[in-house]
Amino acid sequence: MTVIVLTTCPAGLRGFLTRWLMEISAGVFIGNPSARIREALWREVHAYAGTGRALLAYSTDTEQGFTFETRDHKWRPVDHEGLTLLMRPHRETVTEPQAPTKGWSKASKRRRFGKR
Repeated sequence: MTVIVLTTCPAGLRGFLTRWLMEISAGVFIGNPSARIREALWREVHAYAGTGRALLAYSTDTEQGFTFETRDHKWRPVDHEGLTLLMRPHRETVTEPQAPTKGWSKASKRRRFGKR
């Protein structure tokens, strides 16, 4: 079983993939091509995706029963004790809003920042 998920890719690439896989939702393709065809499709995705992102998942003989590859994806695959996991990028730390300086009344500051 092979699944390819495309995000913001050209329509021509989607049309190309429908020759070998079935598009079950916008940008989500599923099918059961041979390994040789799967690798050829993935090369085409890399060649024609432009600024889009892509994810390929397929069945293998591993602990998880599948493996996946990514292209220009923010989350990246990482091997962790034999299991492939996706590592998310760290979020920027959210800073507390600072109290306004001159020009705001004390009542407005209390109302705005929840201080009573």
